[in-house]
Amino acid sequence: MDLYLQDKYIIVTGGAKGIGAAIVRGLVAEGAHPIIFDLDEEASLALSEELQNVSYFTFDLTDIDFCRKAVNTIIQKYGRIDGLVNNAGINDGVSLLHGTPEAFDKSLHRNLYHFYNLTHFVAPELKATKGAIVNIASKTAITGQGGTSGYVAAKGGVLSLTREWAVELLPFGIRVNAVIPAEVMTPLYENWLNTFPDPLQQKQLIEQRIPLGKRVTTASEIADTVLFMLSERSSHTTGQWLFVDGGYTHLDRAIS
Repeated sequence: MDLYLQDKYIIVTGGAKGIGAAIVRGLVAEGAHPIIFDLDEEASLALSEELQNVSYFTFDLTDIDFCRKAVNTIIQKYGRIDGLVNNAGINDGVSLLHGTPEAFDKSLHRNLYHFYNLTHFVAPELKATKGAIVNIASKTAITGQGGTSGYVAAKGGVLSLTREWAVELLPFGIRVNAVIPAEVMTPLYENWLNTFPDPLQQKQLIEQRIPLGKRVTTASEIADTVLFMLSERSSHTTGQWLFVDGGYTHLDRAIS
């Protein structure tokens, strides 16, 4: 299926590794021109050298001025922006009982505020191209997790902003949707598994709770859904939360 993403310029935050890198790979396969915004210069360079038609900016997304400058540079260089994937974030473990107000505020800057800031700067360009926005959220915003107040609050905000922006941007034909992963095998996820005494046992325990296939989701499965939501193939879909999690969030574990 042709997703009509050929020659589209699409920003992917956190695009150097994990889910972001899978999205970048998928965009390249569709003939698009992904633009990585990521703090990791080494990983960004490696991915851009591996793939064709990939450019990158390495900076801290909490730097509002640099966000503005990066968007302006893209417009000056390429003349257009066709899509934005707000993906960057980290489950930083800022809890209620063991965190601090300062750490909570920092977590919101790291996981939520840059979604607004970057989208604010990109939205005028998307009006010209009738582009699309895809926000990456987390099932923890729906279920809670325990011990991660900052991240969960941020991802809940991401889901609310998805609906809010879908309404605000309707007159301009800009679609806004969210993709909600749960257990996805990425380098960060592997690092988390390795904090357990028996990582393999922990992985198997989690997989037994995932109804479809008894396995974790792959990064490419998240990426495929993101690409579809960016494309004109999903031209009448906006304001939606799409769960790509093998039924983990909603299906009764007792069914299998």
